[in-house]
Amino acid sequence: MLRKILRKLKEPEAFVLYMLGKKIFRGVPDSIFLKAKYRLIMGERLNLKNPVTYNEKIQWLKLNDRDPKYTQLVDKYEVRNYISKTIGEEYLIPLLGVYNSFEEIDFKNLPNQFVLKCTHDSGGLVICKDKHNFNKEAARKKINKSMKRNYYYNHREMPYKNIKPRIICEKFMVDESGTELKDYKFMCFNGNVKCSFVCLNRNSPGGLNVDFYDMDWKPMPFERRYPKSEKIIPKPKNFEKMVELSQILSRDLSFIRVDFYESNGKLYFGELTFYPGSGFEEFTPKKYDYILGSWLQLPKR
Repeated sequence: MLRKILRKLKEPEAFVLYMLGKKIFRGVPDSIFLKAKYRLIMGERLNLKNPVTYNEKIQWLKLNDRDPKYTQLVDKYEVRNYISKTIGEEYLIPLLGVYNSFEEIDFKNLPNQFVLKCTHDSGGLVICKDKHNFNKEAARKKINKSMKRNYYYNHREMPYKNIKPRIICEKFMVDESGTELKDYKFMCFNGNVKCSFVCLNRNSPGGLNVDFYDMDWKPMPFERRYPKSEKIIPKPKNFEKMVELSQILSRDLSFIRVDFYESNGKLYFGELTFYPGSGFEEFTPKKYDYILGSWLQLPKR
């Protein structure tokens, strides 16, 4: 711990960000916390009185659009009931189990390949591609660390504050590549899909690539934190259906991102996200922060 703190001290901004994540700062009001974090990460003052950019409006929504029903929508287990009732259970990835702790998981009864996900956070994920070579102790350490975390305090995203921490086990799937499962993510502004992006190469040496596409599946000329893949990703077979379902799921919401996968030609729901990148990811060129911001009409207070 001391070494980690000493490393952070060499970079004052990184040290302040590190300290903001500590329990002693949990009592800081959300608006002050977000203003400080925005200044440190984005290098700009956060305008909450008259937000204009996409990132500013995401921060505004965190503070001013706090419907309790959002908790169900971001809970990776409870959202399954919502999806089943709203668009149909045929879009759900097969569920192999749900557990209150890692110790409850009976690995003997799981298939050779599976995926473990914590229901209450982002990043609490373990993928098993071969149970015979599965590092159970490393998985236990990662999952138990996530289970102790209240994700709300990371970025003050209220929907995560009161989720019951659980673990779900889902079927392992791949797409046409045979090696990964690309994410197709649809950006829904006031109930309308305006653009989408694809996440791929998560496990490659070069790291994650993110490619944005317009509604005609033409590449959009900007990046947001992660580099483009520099290749044209084929339009997903179920693109039109993804758009249709995204608009159903985003109905009556100011903004939400709806995620889907394709496996063996079939469409599967991924997750719902109210605050992509938590509103702390820069656009290159920066003008697209303003362009996407113009697409989002905030509710009147």
